[in-house]
Amino acid sequence: MVIASSVPFNCHGGEEREGCLSCPWRSPCTMNSSEFRRRGKEMTDFVADYLDGIEGRQVYPDVQPGYLRSLVPSTAPEEPDAFEDIINDVERIIMPGVTHWHSPYFFAYFPTANSYPAMLADMLCGAIGCIGFSWAASPACTELETVMMDWLGKMLKLPEAFLAGEAGQGGGVIQGSASEATLMALLAARTKVTRRLQAASPGLTQGAIMEKLVAYASDQAHSSVERAGLIGGVKMKAIPSDGKFAMRGSALQEAMERDKAEGLIPFFVVATLGTTSCCSFDSLLEVGPICNKEDVWLHIDAAYAGSSFICPEFRHLLNGVEFADSFNFNPHKWLLVNFDCSAMWVKKRTDLIGAFKLDPVYLKHSNQDSGLITDYRHWQLPLGRRFRSLKMWFVFRMYGVKGLQAYIRKHVQLAHEFEHLLHQDPRFEICAEVTLGLVCFRLKGSNKLNEALLERINSTKKIHLVPCHLRDKFVLRFAICSRTVESAHVRLAWEHISQLASDLLGAEKE
Repeated sequence: MVIASSVPFNCHGGEEREGCLSCPWRSPCTMNSSEFRRRGKEMTDFVADYLDGIEGRQVYPDVQPGYLRSLVPSTAPEEPDAFEDIINDVERIIMPGVTHWHSPYFFAYFPTANSYPAMLADMLCGAIGCIGFSWAASPACTELETVMMDWLGKMLKLPEAFLAGEAGQGGGVIQGSASEATLMALLAARTKVTRRLQAASPGLTQGAIMEKLVAYASDQAHSSVERAGLIGGVKMKAIPSDGKFAMRGSALQEAMERDKAEGLIPFFVVATLGTTSCCSFDSLLEVGPICNKEDVWLHIDAAYAGSSFICPEFRHLLNGVEFADSFNFNPHKWLLVNFDCSAMWVKKRTDLIGAFKLDPVYLKHSNQDSGLITDYRHWQLPLGRRFRSLKMWFVFRMYGVKGLQAYIRKHVQLAHEFEHLLHQDPRFEICAEVTLGLVCFRLKGSNKLNEALLERINSTKKIHLVPCHLRDKFVLRFAICSRTVESAHVRLAWEHISQLASDLLGAEKE
């Protein structure tokens, strides 16, 4: 029997010996490094088997709200559970309630990225476990992020002003989501205009300015834009989009002139490149010069479409970015970097940092004023941040730019294949231009008819779609999402939709 002294856990190199169970130094969790190696290999196999076999799983679950509570105890276990029991419960409890976003039959929302290199990088991120709020908290965490954001910016051919480089005034940061990026940009713009107006008129209070501030976005902008206005305490006005669901310069200028005549202060515009409903593109080349002339902050939200700009044939969709103050898109949607990884750039990082900088003594360090590095805690809402740039580093190196471009092009090709199938069936209509990986379509007829078709599609659970409204029309969205989706899956989905449409139309005639 071994008697424990002042030596803490794993005092025999992790080997269990007689008396270990009663040892006062025993770790409450029995997983040591040896056990972790074994279980880690098992988990890798489990994940690989799950993704290899995901096509055979029903894409949408057969559960009702509250299904899970009755399957788990009402309190946490007093004693440790066995790893085998936990893994068995994954299949018994978790998987029945999972919507399989990476199934090749998942065509809802927009893609969420998934790749093996990113998963491996996330494992390393978890192992390092740093909280990279400052350079001193983990220099590699800060510096790799700065470099990766420059790598990505160069892949997009962003103007030099957005890059950090070795002495640039701009730079990039990884946010958790496009929603956070929009909010950060709005708050920075609010602070900037408030300070400018107070400098010109020292008697102006912040409250007096705030009540007059007004922001703008297309009526097709994501709901997170409106939410940013609510959180920021400013008016947010929707600009009517044109026949292609795009915000045009003339409509924006008219709204600004009207508001200025009423004593309001335009200060912030969100231009969307690739709207959620139909992947439409606001006219940057019209909106940008107006924002620059009016001294209004222009933020670009390209959450989904931004990934495609690494392909030369789609880069023109970003023309006009030179007018913007900030730009954001989500590599975690379409660039094979697992969630969360939302890339945001600013032309002048002092505009962003200056709005949020607080320096308590316990966060200060001797290098923070060197000018060579940045502390990302000043670029975001939370203090703590994970080592997310590892995912970018792994993915960019293991796929290469050409591999990522091929992935984007394949998805776009599959979307056009589905578009072609729709064109061959006169019962259907396409409701918006197909530019990237989204097709918006409907049966010719009433909204009620299309609501019934979507209900049939999703209730059979062979594929999964979500709808949108385009003006007064109820429209079905078909988004190419999965990393493993192929032409055969698209064609099977079309055959399924076509048959359900035939059944529905037949029932309507009876």
